[in-house]
Amino acid sequence: MSGVQSAYTPTAAWERWLDRRLPLPRFVHGSFIAYPVPRNLNYAYTFGGILTMMLAMQIVTGVAMAMHYAPDTTLAFLSVEKVMRDVNYGWLLRYMHANGASFFFIAVYIHMGRGLYYGSYKAPRELLWVLGCINFLLLMAIGFMGYVLPWGQMSFWGATVITGFFSAIPLVGDWIQQILLGGFAVDNPTLNRFFALHYLLPFMLTGVVALHIWALHVVGQNNPTGIEVKSKTDVVPFTPHATVKDLFGAAAFLVVFSYFVFYLPNYLGHPDNYTVADPLKTPAHIVPEWYFLPFYAILRAVTFNIGPINSKLGGVVAMFGAIAMLFLVPWLDTSKVRSAVYRPWYRLFFWLFVADAVLLGWLGSQPAEGSYVLMAQLATLFYFTFFLIVMPVLGLIETPRRLPNSITEAVLGEKQQ
Repeated sequence: MSGVQSAYTPTAAWERWLDRRLPLPRFVHGSFIAYPVPRNLNYAYTFGGILTMMLAMQIVTGVAMAMHYAPDTTLAFLSVEKVMRDVNYGWLLRYMHANGASFFFIAVYIHMGRGLYYGSYKAPRELLWVLGCINFLLLMAIGFMGYVLPWGQMSFWGATVITGFFSAIPLVGDWIQQILLGGFAVDNPTLNRFFALHYLLPFMLTGVVALHIWALHVVGQNNPTGIEVKSKTDVVPFTPHATVKDLFGAAAFLVVFSYFVFYLPNYLGHPDNYTVADPLKTPAHIVPEWYFLPFYAILRAVTFNIGPINSKLGGVVAMFGAIAMLFLVPWLDTSKVRSAVYRPWYRLFFWLFVADAVLLGWLGSQPAEGSYVLMAQLATLFYFTFFLIVMPVLGLIETPRRLPNSITEAVLGEKQQ
């Protein structure tokens, strides 16, 4: 599908004039109207469009919030309250932006889960997957820095704890921590740095998202069968087939999002973060936002030294290693079959992995003591086992179900001559 040429023919005089100088209408027509997509795409494939919508929403609300925010430790908390109380529809901006971050991560996790389930990372889509992982990494950085900006109790202490783990890195750890903090403790320079980066990184994310979409249009869309397009009957035009489905999926997503914005605006936030930061008063349990909790549980699961590596450094290595596993997925999975629909054993382990990720998220919200530590260690062990053992070994020994000869056969249930 990478060799598809646009059949766009300008009709109006201004279209012909623009087409000769900047063929933007031709580009839009070829990429979002006539672009062929597999005819069997389901609603799991609407989350790419949903993520693009959420990115635009976060940038617009974020820029509007930045016009009223004061990145100063004595003013930050009050400036957020001023937005809520004195700015016209400021409460709506704040709630859309704060809940938008959570729903952004919900869509990201579903999008990545769909990729793991249907094998969207396999050749020739390795770079497409890697670009998606870079997007995820940028989003994590944006989310972490944004969480600090309200300057509540959990903002301050979360930044203190998380940046403190960088000091465990040999040789350069203290230097990295001081660069992040702008000093030796979380203070005004830290807030200024995080605000600047939180404002800048979404535009970098937009650039990588554009590369991600470009790579998608080069190699073509994967589909639930994992079978490549073989004939014109396997595809349909992006508009109206995929467009209508994307719009319906986005509308359903926005209904749930709007419910939280208008009826449960603070449900996904931590109560301690609605109190101004106090360096002299430590919260009972310091936790990050919910979407970081699985990785936070992995960080705290390493409570023992591993040779010369102490537990603090081991936790940092495990946490970053958990993210690195995602980048290596295209080369860890040895199966020649893409979709879990035709891989019964992989499908079982995939859902166990999903359950494990949810368990890690819950454990990350619990105190690091007693049985919670052991459970986190076992869940962390399974997390790495899935990537380092299950994916490589299962691809070699699993007997997949018979694949259909084409996408059309999978849709219509009859063999194509």
